Amino acid sequence: MSFSRRQLLGGGLLMAAPALWPAGVAFAGTPDPFTLGVASGDPAADGFVLWTRLAPFPMGRSGEGLEARVPVRWEVASDNGFRHIVASGTAPADIRLGHSVHVEVEGLLPDRPYWYRFAALGYQSPAGRARTAPRRGAPLKQLKLGFASCAHYELGYFSAYRHMAEENFDLVLFLGDYIYEYSLGPDRADQVVRPYGLPEAYSLDDYRARYALHRLDKDLQALHASAPFIVTWDDHEVEDDYSAQWSKIKGVDSVDFNQRRTAAYQAYYEFMPLRRSAIPKDFAMQLYRTIRYGDLAEFYVLDGRQHRSIQPCLDNPRYGKGHVARDSCEDLHDPTRSMLGEVQEQWLYEGFRRAEATWNILAQNLLVAPLRASIPPTEAMWWTDTWDGYAAGRTRLLGAIEATRLSNPIVLTGDYHSFFTSELSLDPFDPAAKAVAVEFAGTSITSNGPSFDNISRVLPANPHIKFFDSRERGYVAIDLTPERLEARLQVISDRRDPQATVSTLKTHVVESGRAGLVAG
Repeated sequence: MSFSRRQLLGGGLLMAAPALWPAGVAFAGTPDPFTLGVASGDPAADGFVLWTRLAPFPMGRSGEGLEARVPVRWEVASDNGFRHIVASGTAPADIRLGHSVHVEVEGLLPDRPYWYRFAALGYQSPAGRARTAPRRGAPLKQLKLGFASCAHYELGYFSAYRHMAEENFDLVLFLGDYIYEYSLGPDRADQVVRPYGLPEAYSLDDYRARYALHRLDKDLQALHASAPFIVTWDDHEVEDDYSAQWSKIKGVDSVDFNQRRTAAYQAYYEFMPLRRSAIPKDFAMQLYRTIRYGDLAEFYVLDGRQHRSIQPCLDNPRYGKGHVARDSCEDLHDPTRSMLGEVQEQWLYEGFRRAEATWNILAQNLLVAPLRASIPPTEAMWWTDTWDGYAAGRTRLLGAIEATRLSNPIVLTGDYHSFFTSELSLDPFDPAAKAVAVEFAGTSITSNGPSFDNISRVLPANPHIKFFDSRERGYVAIDLTPERLEARLQVISDRRDPQATVSTLKTHVVESGRAGLVAG
């Protein structure tokens, strides 16, 4: 069979087809190619993206056991028994995209669940459940969503993903560090629960192997199959603490780093349920976007890595040993520096001016709330990889929220391996300052948190931070209605236990039309 470029990138053709299931007789000697499960993402009012990746030998060489191009059948049903097929077609799994399949399904009804599956080489995939968004402006009474970040494979099991799947969310947000590019060294061997067994990722095959290992995890597969994902990245999808085209490591050749970044971006696309608009091109990837849910919520999905200014305070003797800088470092206050880049900033602020939804939610990777790491009168110290390293950009962001009178702005954040609940204002160190937004930062799935005692010690110098805990692993569950947002901070009993239980650490409430927290 031959496929045009449009078919390859578009993810398939809607076509009349005979019954696709049962899948028929498997090709002789060909193992099941659906080892990595299925996923859906980026829901719209009339459809969503469907994803799978053919990998009969998932930890072998990419494409092992497959022809260069393999036709994959897919179908969407309005019931979980697949008695009522509402869309079907064939999509190519092409070696140029690692035999991944991205199908952009259209023509479905808004605001309802659908079930989907694939078939290829005589095998049938597991089934997944997706859900379309309501039409823009349509009334929506409730939205259940969860968000998570930071899943270091070596540091524990993915029990939190299993509990997220059991929540039956309408939507899942993943806010960065889906994989880690490095493995723990001998000095931390005692922390390893299950080893990566892989070299540090530099090449496309290196990154593919790490994603494949994560996707073999049954708890992660269950979460992807349970609800559509909206994803963005942080640093470990490429390299720890990188900024745009700059490695965090001084002296790394920019050409070499761009090759690494290009490989990482392609692997990210290949393993995520993203639309064809995100296919990497010319060393870049279009990741920031908006996704609307009726009249209830607009999601602004931000890219805080690819477009930002170089890391600040490079002449700091402590650079590379925690990226902590004194307030006297001029870079921290340079008005030309940006976390998002000028183009993304202007796109975002224009979105604020046009906003119509009741809740406006920024889904992004790094802590927006300032975190002063010293107690006055000692000179302020800042961790420079977060928005604290781009303070002028943060002021522009919060100023735009205030100037546009954005309705109910909420920031959802990954990265810090800690729960932080903060009220954001233009004068955060004044306890009487008016909040313009609330930020919920979620803890990690498995990754180590920072010192609870050290951060607790400086919290009196950070009155805008209303809750903090770095000792627990888990996720955040949000119940959103026109009247209020309720955020449950969910924690697992032990990341080293594959059967870990879950409980609620804290619940916070924000009321519509009222800046700041009202409970929790």
